[in-house]
Amino acid sequence: MSVTYLKKAAKTPETESGAARIVVAEMLAAIETGGERAVRDYALKLDKWSGDIVLDQTAIERQTRDIPKAVKDDVTFAVSQVRRFAEAQRASVHDFTLEIAPGLELGQKLVPVNTAGCYVPTGRYAHIASAYMSVATAKAAGVKTVIACSAPYRDRGIHPHVLYAMHIAGADIIMCLGGVQAIAAMANGLFTGRKADIVVGPGNKFIAEAKRMLFGKVGIDVFAGPSEVAVIADDSADPLIVATDLVGQAEHGHESPAWLITSSSRIADEVARLVPRLIANLPATARDAAGAAWRDYGEIVLCDTNEEIAEVSDSYACEHLEVHCDDLDWWHARLTNYGSLFLGEETNVAFGDKVSGPNHILPTKLAARYSAGLSVHKFLKPLTWQRMNREACKLIAPVAARISRLEGMEAHARTSDVRMDKYAPGSNVDLGSPVEA
Repeated sequence: MSVTYLKKAAKTPETESGAARIVVAEMLAAIETGGERAVRDYALKLDKWSGDIVLDQTAIERQTRDIPKAVKDDVTFAVSQVRRFAEAQRASVHDFTLEIAPGLELGQKLVPVNTAGCYVPTGRYAHIASAYMSVATAKAAGVKTVIACSAPYRDRGIHPHVLYAMHIAGADIIMCLGGVQAIAAMANGLFTGRKADIVVGPGNKFIAEAKRMLFGKVGIDVFAGPSEVAVIADDSADPLIVATDLVGQAEHGHESPAWLITSSSRIADEVARLVPRLIANLPATARDAAGAAWRDYGEIVLCDTNEEIAEVSDSYACEHLEVHCDDLDWWHARLTNYGSLFLGEETNVAFGDKVSGPNHILPTKLAARYSAGLSVHKFLKPLTWQRMNREACKLIAPVAARISRLEGMEAHARTSDVRMDKYAPGSNVDLGSPVEA
């Protein structure tokens, strides 16, 4: 196997995590003690926000009434795409009942969580798409109460476009609140009186740490961090499109990895030449973010064969994985670790992030090895149930008693004994040897 790094990252996704953990731990402890007052203090200190936290219908209408119709139409179209895909996901799983033996019924009932908290990041950009990716998906799953949170945009209230997206996607409660304090508020039911059963949504390293630390007290979607992109390219790829797509995701932030994995030295060299030029032509905010991301986290990996490329790609388990190659069916069948897959140059991460339909809230930092992105399934609990008549009980109870006693669990076994005494008195059934010690 021959794998050559023509450009190697200077940092890893874990490089900046240590400091974030300390900050987040202190904030969560303060909010646990101080409650809503502590949250308001952080909102004022970090976001310069002292206005209302929970927005009523009048405030929502006031802040969104001047949005141009063309913008509303675009957001509405994107919401419908995401909702349709989420509804198809919901239809793909269903309740069932199985009579596994005469008189013994087993089943599954899919029950949505009662309350979901959806975090929508705001900072460098107004993340309109993140609003409907989480909210519309939760509502398609049947969640009764969806709480949406986003920080004030540039010291004002929630960005009107983000607010509109939250509203038409179906949010039941909207809070002007960002950062760690938003995650903690939803988890603890502050300002709403409704503790979130699950908190979902993308964010920076502080949001990721807050979700990680609160996991267990509340469910989360995925362990995530800064956005990632990888492009697999062979010699048939268009280097300008490849380079543009890498830069397109590096724009997310200073810590967003962008990786090229290729079997073509020509593509590798041309992309290495093009990326800095494309970054230099970006507006200042994007140029700053993408420049740092490519400098510190960008990689170009040259492999000899498609199989080597696939192995390297699976080891990265990238959040967004584009394939610019011939024989897309082979890649689709072979690749196993990614958050979402984009096959062919005609599609790309930005299409998926904004409009196509599949969710853009995806696993990062190797979590795609064991986890998928946000879907209706994250909001559903596949609860099991069982029912049996007395004949079925007489079939199951002796086996349960014998296994319980083999394990040394006498009290378990006696729950079978008492039923056999009642339902089959005097029967000579082997219930196992009682546990003596």
